[in-house]
Amino acid sequence: MDKAQRYLTAGTRENTRKSYRAAIEHFEVSWGGYLPTTAEGIVRYLAEYADTLALSTLRQRLAALAQWHVSQGFPDPTKTAQVRQMLKGIRVLHPIQQKQAAPLQLRHLEKAVDRLERKAGEAIELGDYRALMRSRRDVALLLIGFWRGFRSDELARLQVEDTQAEAGVGITFYLPYTKADRAHAGTTFHTPALKKLCPVEAYINWITVAGITRGPVFRKLDRWGNLSEKGFKASSLIPLLRRILEDADIPAQAYSSHSMRRGFATWASANGWDIKGLMSYVGWRDMKSALRYVEAINSFGSLAVTDSRIKKLEHDH
Repeated sequence: MDKAQRYLTAGTRENTRKSYRAAIEHFEVSWGGYLPTTAEGIVRYLAEYADTLALSTLRQRLAALAQWHVSQGFPDPTKTAQVRQMLKGIRVLHPIQQKQAAPLQLRHLEKAVDRLERKAGEAIELGDYRALMRSRRDVALLLIGFWRGFRSDELARLQVEDTQAEAGVGITFYLPYTKADRAHAGTTFHTPALKKLCPVEAYINWITVAGITRGPVFRKLDRWGNLSEKGFKASSLIPLLRRILEDADIPAQAYSSHSMRRGFATWASANGWDIKGLMSYVGWRDMKSALRYVEAINSFGSLAVTDSRIKKLEHDH
């Protein structure tokens, strides 16, 4: 790879490159299409997979095909009226209800942290240093993930040298890029110290017991308690989060990597944060993106039925 190509490649995220390569392979190998193609070819391709692939997946495939044509100097066949009409037809004939991660409720966060703190206390009494490390890491992961509203990949990319924490004051994180930061200008995130469930205290406790001074904040601990030098993968967050919650007797199957982010947004909205302030804090640029994470507030007041069955339905939903 020459010098120019190295910079051009760096301008596209690795995950995007992988997904685009997979999409092109699917079009050419799995379906048997030829590139460059036409709008008619795109329509036939969409028709073949309209009832088996999610619309979001089809759109991702179109984005990859569009990028291939533009980069090779060919007209983009995905932007025609015929293709737009096809996508509209797929939405009509294959409507789907958008699935969202269940928001992590504050009471569940508190219960999980209490359980981890008890385990930390037991580890100290037994002199079990490795068990103590695991508890401290998991507490920090939960509290930073919740109060900062980080995505799983952002938690995975946090670096100790880009984090400043002062007990009783606050903590500041710097990320060279985020999903909303398309220009890679870098973003700084600040969270104050809290009276309870404090992310600042949790972070300091974790890096102190782990002896970390550089590198990834969150790292894998193997079954024997050995701490990796490398950060954990973003895909590891869901099973880790569910394990932590299940250990605290909290049903965890509804929770995903977005549950902490959505849980914070729901808590903030219920506690009077306006949407503009919430967007600024979490880092959303698009109003629609923000509203997907915020639970609607029940504003029926005294007219609302308070029967326990209604409350159970709301909780289950």
